[in-house]
Amino acid sequence: MPASALAHALRAYVRHAPGTLGKAQIVGRFLDEHLRTHPVHTTVRLRSGDTVLVTTSDVIQRFQYLFGEWEPNLSAFLRDRLRPGDTFVDVGAHRGAFSLLASRAVGPHGRVVAIEPHPQFHDDLAAAATANRRTNIRLVRSAASDTIGTLTLYIEDPSNLGHTTAVRPRHVHATIEVPTAPLADLVSRADLATARVIKIDVEGAEAAAIRGLTPALPHLRDDAELVVEVTPRLLAKQGESAAALIATLREHGFYPYTLTNDYDPASYPRAMRLPQPPIRCTSVPKEMTDLIFSRIEASRLALAR
Repeated sequence: MPASALAHALRAYVRHAPGTLGKAQIVGRFLDEHLRTHPVHTTVRLRSGDTVLVTTSDVIQRFQYLFGEWEPNLSAFLRDRLRPGDTFVDVGAHRGAFSLLASRAVGPHGRVVAIEPHPQFHDDLAAAATANRRTNIRLVRSAASDTIGTLTLYIEDPSNLGHTTAVRPRHVHATIEVPTAPLADLVSRADLATARVIKIDVEGAEAAAIRGLTPALPHLRDDAELVVEVTPRLLAKQGESAAALIATLREHGFYPYTLTNDYDPASYPRAMRLPQPPIRCTSVPKEMTDLIFSRIEASRLALAR
């Protein structure tokens, strides 16, 4: 059987067969690398029910093709938290994996504010929203920061477009200038007042994004939670730290929790079947980590469904 036909058959098994038997091995030993080096360009249906165009040379799009989802533990957390009528703020929305998921969860009377500065990713998200009739998504083409201005975004690796960063990497594949503004200026007061979850994934610019949001923190609803990807190595290059970011949010009554986020594709079949809840963060992360900030003080944040 040709490798492409074998890959197609194995992907169908991984994606649609019940259970997890053999799936980690199939993905880890063959499919992930094959789809990276022999990219497929096609339309796939996500677990949210939406359809998107993917090219499997890129890691996020490859995982969407294989599993119908990106970051299953975070996806499960968002499904658990968001209810019809809520608002979800997606800072660093990229191509919209979480914006589309949230759009379904909050329903026609809810709102999604998708903030994405890169014009190609912004256009991809807009096309996906239109194709799936997601009329409750409002797109904002800007970077979230603590000042109004411009900054340079760098793409280091075209096979990992999600790692588009404002911190100059050692090797630069492409650059683009984008506008910046404080987060509290990019999102309306009404959206901030009804925001159930604010997700910030900005590849090293999270300290500035939090500073731009700080004036609005006292006005968030009592059960509002923040999802922040912290990248200590990139923060340190800017004279920032994860410890200072955590302290800022702690001053406003938010407790940090660690959410497992394993980028090994072999971990996905189990994570999608048994998503892990956020666990109380007891030490400052030294590696890139997804943190949930909640006003609930507990050992873990239970998932209700």
